[in-house]
Amino acid sequence: MPRLACPEEPRSTLHVVQRGLARSPCFSCERDRTAYLEALRECAVRTGCAVHAFALMGNHVHLLLTSARAGGAVRLMPAIVARYARHLAAAYGHEEALWEEPHDATPVHARAHLLSCMRYIEENPVRAGLAAHPGAYPWSSYRANALGEESTLVTPHPHYYSLGRSPEARRAAYAALFLRAAEAGRKSHRPSGAATSRD
Repeated sequence: MPRLACPEEPRSTLHVVQRGLARSPCFSCERDRTAYLEALRECAVRTGCAVHAFALMGNHVHLLLTSARAGGAVRLMPAIVARYARHLAAAYGHEEALWEEPHDATPVHARAHLLSCMRYIEENPVRAGLAAHPGAYPWSSYRANALGEESTLVTPHPHYYSLGRSPEARRAAYAALFLRAAEAGRKSHRPSGAATSRD
């Protein structure tokens, strides 16, 4: 069973982390990542889950999703595992277990928390040194949420819609969250007593 901080209720939004066994690599090439995203898209539709953010890392996956029914993630994650396992078997003859059996699932409620969670997920490749900027990494939802890239997988959360009245305004406001966080990070790392532009 997944490790849940509280029972998974209908319409609950969850930050789900799916890890490879012993932190082993889960993807060997672009073909594997494409197959995983296709499995995620089809299984999300089938289980009634809306995916708001994602990032495919080397040995784990981050998802932010909302299920229309109770237990959506409990149905979704095994379905993805099974579908992706069929891809690995067909492509490489790989039939051993790849993922840790229980996935982590943490409820996300408040608007600020949800937007911060989206940013955390999409900045993960940058923190891992896989890209210099979230927009440079093709295996996350950043390009859909911040740049307007068409996606058949990402469904905006109502809190995302609250960022602006138009798609352009929402994307600009969302991208600004990353800029503000980066600026705050630079200030926090500035040595004590260092000169600023005002000095």
